[in-house]
Amino acid sequence: MEARDSELEKELNATLQARSELGPEYESALIDSFLEKVDRRLDETLDRRVRRHLAEQQITVARGARAPHEPMAHFGERFGFGIISLVLAIPLSAIGVANAGLEGLVVAWLGIVGVNVAQVARSRPLFRRSEERTKSDWEG
Repeated sequence: MEARDSELEKELNATLQARSELGPEYESALIDSFLEKVDRRLDETLDRRVRRHLAEQQITVARGARAPHEPMAHFGERFGFGIISLVLAIPLSAIGVANAGLEGLVVAWLGIVGVNVAQVARSRPLFRRSEERTKSDWEG
């Protein structure tokens, strides 16, 4: 990383020298050019870090462990499933009460809760390894 910093330092010195030679009328063009180089360098660094992070996740998934981002990846699916189950709970409750009274209501809600528990159990392992719990996504 120090080599890259020295390259940026050389670019900055060259930009400052060009400004002193060309004068203040070229200042904005020189600054824009330097900022484009800094932006390009940041993009390259970010791309490299993202590729490394994705490669680490692929290795983790290949080993059979769950990817760290996976619970959030299925958030919309889980949220939608929960909303649909609550919407369907209204007519199921009414049917249960109409046909069997309080016992029917209890059976209907046990079924609703059971389906939701099964959905959560399908998308999340019961036990996680200790290193998966302690390691953050941003730790190297």
